[in-house]
Amino acid sequence: MNLIHPDMESENLKRGRSSVARNAGIVSLAVMTSRVLGLVRDQVFAIFFGAGLYYDAFLTAFRIPNLLRDLFAEGALSAAFVTTFTQVLETRGEKEAIRLSNRVATLIILVITAISIIGWWHAPGIVQVLAPGFFDVPGKAELTIKLTRIMIPFLLLVALAAQAMGILNARGHFGIPALASALFNVGAIVGGLLLGFMVGPAIGLSAIEGMAYGTLIGGFLQFAIQWPSLIRAGFSYRPMVSISDPGVRQIFSLMGPAIIGTAAVQVNVFVNTNFASSIIDPATGAVVNGPVSWLSYAFRFMQFPIGVFGVAIATAALPPLSRSSAQTDYVEFRHTLAHSLALVFLLCVPSAVGLAVLSRPIIGLIFEHGRFTAFDTMQTGDALAAYSIGLAGYAAVKVLSPAFYALGDARTPMLISLGSIGVNYLMNTLLVGPFGHVGLAFSTSTVALVNFLLLTFFMRRRIGPLEGSRLGSTLARICMASIPMAAVAWLVSEFCGSLPLAGLALELVRVSSA
Repeated sequence: MNLIHPDMESENLKRGRSSVARNAGIVSLAVMTSRVLGLVRDQVFAIFFGAGLYYDAFLTAFRIPNLLRDLFAEGALSAAFVTTFTQVLETRGEKEAIRLSNRVATLIILVITAISIIGWWHAPGIVQVLAPGFFDVPGKAELTIKLTRIMIPFLLLVALAAQAMGILNARGHFGIPALASALFNVGAIVGGLLLGFMVGPAIGLSAIEGMAYGTLIGGFLQFAIQWPSLIRAGFSYRPMVSISDPGVRQIFSLMGPAIIGTAAVQVNVFVNTNFASSIIDPATGAVVNGPVSWLSYAFRFMQFPIGVFGVAIATAALPPLSRSSAQTDYVEFRHTLAHSLALVFLLCVPSAVGLAVLSRPIIGLIFEHGRFTAFDTMQTGDALAAYSIGLAGYAAVKVLSPAFYALGDARTPMLISLGSIGVNYLMNTLLVGPFGHVGLAFSTSTVALVNFLLLTFFMRRRIGPLEGSRLGSTLARICMASIPMAAVAWLVSEFCGSLPLAGLALELVRVSSA
């Protein structure tokens, strides 16, 4: 018998939705700061390195520790840890939650240190698999291997930062953990410039090597800024090892499929990099320098709304989803999830339209300085337009996948991610020939949309209707409102393009007016 009065239940649901929106707003502001600094960081690279050999090498080298980060830190571990920690805190109390956090931290240090050593040793083979085309360009593969080895320790720093973020989020603290990634960008920019252009030349470091060491400085700051908040929350680290702890075992049981699922996403990234690194210029028959950089610069703009909206909403929604699943309250679970998806659509669909219509002016305004040319702007802008097609789906997946973890089901997202490998490879094969790197970006969008539709279908089978009629109506209204917005933005941009201006002044007028 349900002893909860309907009015009280309705009030609880409203309060839960308000909490998700409020906390998502806090995270959004912090993530926005981080993403703006991330754009500044990319501007630094664009000015000093352009879109060619050096930045291609840096990006590919950073993808290797980035892969391990997604597998063991901010991806699988983060979702599994927040879910389990929240449930232990809710059902077994604070002491057991603290013990769990210490046991997990100790295992992180031991396991990821070992993985980092293996990754450092096998860096040449990893680069060969990831970007075989680099070995056809003199010095490019060797530089990539060197940068990979410099940045491998970043993995341990970001894994510990991700666990600290999980603890604080479970305790209702969202601002500082979200702001931590901003400190990463500050450290990477300031430390990289100091080591690359001031201190570095005196000690034998090249500019790009200094930027790689700056990444390590940023990783340390991302972890360090969260320590005061952890101490105030009553947590302190004590080395503990126990793989028989029920919480640790639950994290492992969730992480196994989650790692495989995240690995599938990274396989898609590797496949895209492999295709991009081997694109041939039909005029010369030589490997094109730039596609890896163009795709990365374009995806940086995708990361802005994905982080500010998708990740922020997912971060705020996961603790209440985990609490309601611990109490088997699927009514609240459905309402929280549906409300979170509605927020994603409301914020991401207009963002996608704006990025598609204004892709070239935006890229020109932000990046077309120094060694980043007008040709780079055109190529990067076209990739951004293709990426934007899948923006809402990509952000919605960020909300849906952790929702499955909160239900103790990491298998479904894993299987869907594995299936996406075939979709991605097929789309790449079909599109890279006629459309080059733009076809790779469109392939990524297709995979995101397919993943979203499949996750929604299986979630509905698991917990029942997700307020589909209301969600569909909301999405339709958002799309209808976005169409005239897109038309006006395009017309204004085209009109401004006829003004007697050029370069930065023209792009600034086109973007600000639209």
